Amino acid sequence: MALTKSERRIRIKRRIKKVILGSSERPRMSVYRSNKQISVQLIDDLNGITLLSMSSLNKDVVAKVQNVSGVAQAAVVGEEIGKNAIAKGITSVVFDRNGYLYHGRVKSLAEAARNAGLKF
Repeated sequence: MALTKSERRIRIKRRIKKVILGSSERPRMSVYRSNKQISVQLIDDLNGITLLSMSSLNKDVVAKVQNVSGVAQAAVVGEEIGKNAIAKGITSVVFDRNGYLYHGRVKSLAEAARNAGLKF
């Protein structure tokens, strides 16, 4: 029995989630991508709260990403989450690619966040 693409991603996601855990000092940076948008959250798993979130639909980002490709859009989102996290005093995170391959938009977001000053 063959798995669908979404079932495969959920299996990978569960396998990753067993290993990583975010805290208030080092939150989990969880990436979600749809066909058109990309979003990222910094999550404290111990307290069950989202510390910071950024999406390609946020006001700050929408002005910068009009008429650009998905990879460039992800880079802007990564840069913004990095800047906002540093401003909040968060310097180190645990990266959760959420079952997506580390390629394309996910890779672009991660590299932009690193360039903004986040360590992971």
